[in-house]
Amino acid sequence: QVQLVESGGGLVQPGGSLRLSCTASGSIFTIYTMGWHRQSPGKQRELVARIIDGGSTNYAESVQGRFTISRDNANNTVYLQMNSLKPEDTAVYYCDARITTTQPMGVSGVYWGQGTQVTVSS
Repeated sequence: QVQLVESGGGLVQPGGSLRLSCTASGSIFTIYTMGWHRQSPGKQRELVARIIDGGSTNYAESVQGRFTISRDNANNTVYLQMNSLKPEDTAVYYCDARITTTQPMGVSGVYWGQGTQVTVSS
């Protein structure tokens, strides 16, 4: 089994910063991509940022230049540094990862964390 656990959400004022973390654990053989999505009430879940094993990244246009995704492969952890936060960034942020497992061996799938709330408000 594989688990993804997020941390770092909270309440922040507009213009402030937060850093989200997500660590994968369990029967992991390799992790190809790790990323962050978000969902606010009444809206569809959207991709925020993604990083692949080689380090290439992509971002939603709405967060380009404000958010930075990074990855610690040794610890199966992905981070999302969020700067210059805006009220429209308020959402539940979900971590996801494409993982190939050891049990069962060689099976690849996308796993999700439970989500962490980010609220940007004065």
